[in-house]
Amino acid sequence: MRGPFAILALLALTSGALAEDAPAPAGAPPAAAKALKPAEQRADQLDLLFAQLRKPGIEADTVEEKIWALWGASDSPTAEVLLTQSTVAIADGAPAEALSILNRLIGANPDFAEAWNKRATLYFMMKKDDLALADIAHVLELEPRHFGALAGKGMILLRQKKYSAAREAYEEALAVNPTLDDVKAALKKLDRVEQGI
Repeated sequence: MRGPFAILALLALTSGALAEDAPAPAGAPPAAAKALKPAEQRADQLDLLFAQLRKPGIEADTVEEKIWALWGASDSPTAEVLLTQSTVAIADGAPAEALSILNRLIGANPDFAEAWNKRATLYFMMKKDDLALADIAHVLELEPRHFGALAGKGMILLRQKKYSAAREAYEEALAVNPTLDDVKAALKKLDRVEQGI
């Protein structure tokens, strides 16, 4: 005798098969277009937000906050928790703890751009510039529009007195987000440094 779960499973399989055989109503979007994965939804939202940054009169701070929130989101709730824990550890002045958390996070989620960016920030604070630049390269491979990573790259290169490369990084940051006042100020400072003022 079949139990109730077996009958339910059979009904689910049968109804699924019938649904696959039934033609879609006229004008209905394809099934793939209806159900975007969370990462795809975030990518679409980022596209819209980056387009907004180019509109005159936009409230840039609000848009940037939304972009940072999307960058900090992951399909893994554990990854988000670890990212938050690393941020708290950095704020508490515990770089070794933060580094340990970020190493585990990146090891388990190598496609999480914001984890790489957070570790790059930590390395920058620890004055481990080459390690920071290596992590920034990973960030930009995963998210080429990451203006925070580009601005950070400019800061590191400026500290290394690689002025031309620093300028290029700052200009790339402004190309994706033209509202970055800190980057504009850094470019003016760079002008003065190069002119010996």
